[in-house]
Amino acid sequence: MGMEPDFPADFLWGSATSAHQVEGGNVNNDWWEFEHAPATAAGTSSGDGIDHFHRYAEDFALLASLGHNAHRLSLEWSRIEPAPGEYSRSALAHYRRVLGTLAEAGLTGFVTLHHFTLPRWFAARGGWLAPDAVATFGRYCARVAAELGDLMPYVCTINEPQMVALHGYLEGYHPPGFTNPTLWRRVGGVLLEAHVAAVRAVREAAPAPRLGLAVQLPLLVPARDDEACRALHRVTQYEIVDRYLDGLTGPARERAASSDRGDWLGVQYYRRQWVDPASPTLFADPPAGTQLTQMGWAVHPDGLRQVLHRAARTGLPLFVTENGIATDDDGERLDYLGSHLAALARARAEGVDVRGYLHWSAFDNFEWSEGYRPKFGLVAVDPDDDFARTPKPSAYAFARIARTGHLDALGGGVTA
Repeated sequence: MGMEPDFPADFLWGSATSAHQVEGGNVNNDWWEFEHAPATAAGTSSGDGIDHFHRYAEDFALLASLGHNAHRLSLEWSRIEPAPGEYSRSALAHYRRVLGTLAEAGLTGFVTLHHFTLPRWFAARGGWLAPDAVATFGRYCARVAAELGDLMPYVCTINEPQMVALHGYLEGYHPPGFTNPTLWRRVGGVLLEAHVAAVRAVREAAPAPRLGLAVQLPLLVPARDDEACRALHRVTQYEIVDRYLDGLTGPARERAASSDRGDWLGVQYYRRQWVDPASPTLFADPPAGTQLTQMGWAVHPDGLRQVLHRAARTGLPLFVTENGIATDDDGERLDYLGSHLAALARARAEGVDVRGYLHWSAFDNFEWSEGYRPKFGLVAVDPDDDFARTPKPSAYAFARIARTGHLDALGGGVTA
């Protein structure tokens, strides 16, 4: 092991979940409705999740024992505000216990206010296309901050706004299931407005949280070197990446409070994608021989370094708030961790201000329209054995890196 660690002692190490993917029983949101619709794109119901709603304390203790000092989770809006303007004291008290337990476990909390799911009543009024969507979201954020702000060191306003727009309004396999290029672009703009409104709402209600937006940044490349591919690549790069990053530019101290975009940026990276106007989905299949995950995503570690450099142009400190691989082969996960953390270390060595890494995901969980088939977790869950948790070898390897800051700690067997 080298003398100098690859990561500093104050680097944040952890993993991520979202409420709908792990809690279970989120029956009052648009995803539950989508999962149970007759013609749904969803493969299965989220059902009981992994019963994290009841097991959060033991889950946080397990993650802390695996070397994590940070954790990202989301609050379920449909539990907190089950009807317009009606807030559940029970749900707010539950999340107060959750966040208090997280802190007691020694985990720095990254709390996402909107991670893909909407209350059914909000979706029924038009979701993000409703005229009062931004104001309604801001009201919810203000209430959460007033009730829980003292327990939220980092707040992520919205998870992957560009994927909410792309999957739900252009590709159609997330709610509301539309395939409309005009609505795709419109919703992207609305979500940027919603981020700004959420920042303002939280700032006014709670001084402590440091605020950010979590964006998924795929590495987009033209499928061929011709003008049609290059032209579509420019459009897609703007709609999926640049419009969101350009909406956050400039250091906070130089911006008026009315246009405050936040304090940090979450970067979520999974794959390289080839843009192709001949494809009905915008994207071509990866070239033959490309390493693919269970999601069909192309593994390309240096893409993480490249998108971190792009994100750094916002002038905001960065955290990797999601990165991981869906695979049944934990050896493949170990390789993925090693290659992507090496790319992260290179970006830091090249001057990019990255302050933490949160792996997706903590546990094998519900992967939206893909159901429970893809295995992203550092920890396996067995629903047939009372949701028993079993850390994988990759979880122990990650623990060694987190504790030492050394990349070469990844090797060396399966003990913590």
